[in-house]
Amino acid sequence: MKLKNIFFASILASSAVLSTAQAKSSSQERANEKLVVTFYQQLFGDKNLEAIDKYLAEDYIQHNPTVPDGRAPLKAAVSQWFSGAAKEKVDIVHSAVKGDIVFLHVRNARPDGGINAVVDIFRVHKGKIVEHWDVIQDAPATSANAHPMF
Repeated sequence: MKLKNIFFASILASSAVLSTAQAKSSSQERANEKLVVTFYQQLFGDKNLEAIDKYLAEDYIQHNPTVPDGRAPLKAAVSQWFSGAAKEKVDIVHSAVKGDIVFLHVRNARPDGGINAVVDIFRVHKGKIVEHWDVIQDAPATSANAHPMF
């Protein structure tokens, strides 16, 4: 009987440790997601270039093949992209987080009236965005199926 009690006590203790670790992880994941969503709105919606210095690490790694690594090249690129563009509310359709990786599925209106489906992926470390990937696809006017892109 004593062995059985020790077994159940160890299971309860392990469960408590796992619950605490999951809560901490979940809390950190929520913080990472909030950081990325806030950055995204400030940069791409509000056209605020200061968001780059505030939210991106100095040694920021860029996987988009049209933009070099670092803050300065991103500032130069978005300055061109934003030329004449008005502030707007970004349309983040879905967001998800797994550990230090945050995923955004964005409906992006282009200046020519078209729509892009964008998946932006960010890695967060110590409260800064340290890495970025993206996939951009034109949203077609018609589809071979009844499932919308958003």
